Amino acid sequence: HLYQGNPFIIETMNAYGTGRGISFRIGPASFFQTNSAQAGVLYKTAADFAGFSGDDAVYDLYSGIGSIANYIAGAVRKVTGIESVPSAVEDARENAALNGITNAVFFAGEAEKILTPEFIADQGNPDIVITDPPRAGMHEKVVRSLLSVLPKKIVYISCNPATQARDIALMNDHYLVEKCQPVDMFPHTQHVENIALLSKKNP
Repeated sequence: HLYQGNPFIIETMNAYGTGRGISFRIGPASFFQTNSAQAGVLYKTAADFAGFSGDDAVYDLYSGIGSIANYIAGAVRKVTGIESVPSAVEDARENAALNGITNAVFFAGEAEKILTPEFIADQGNPDIVITDPPRAGMHEKVVRSLLSVLPKKIVYISCNPATQARDIALMNDHYLVEKCQPVDMFPHTQHVENIALLSKKNP
């Protein structure tokens, strides 16, 4: 229940590759990294891993309020975000508009249901996929969808390295883990956020 003030908070950071400030509107039901200072480190590391060329089509899976999608939008051709919480998708679209971002689109629904061959044909095959699923990891159907299009790179961000390792093992025939970087998002706890770069193996 909102008693007074705005029904959201605002977080800011510097957008990737542009150096300009970017703002995020966060509603009460929407996800944003709880450690705002380390969120910038997390997102920059993930973007560095991706190694954007400037002409990339990127899928941002489990995109929340579009924090990663809007953060990288200035460094890529197009970003397609998928998020299961409708209010978060509304925030993502609002955040894109708030920052004058026109090359990011967002879809509400579960990734395993949205990532159909028809959707991919409509949005275009991704060159790079960034995925940041909940602790349960990616749905097996999402993994199968990724293996059906074989993007050049997958940047997998995870707050549960155990399910991350499980999902990566499912893609082992086609992808090589080039590097990993843990980020301490949760100081003084046993939890860690881990970023893994998966590159498509040569045929």
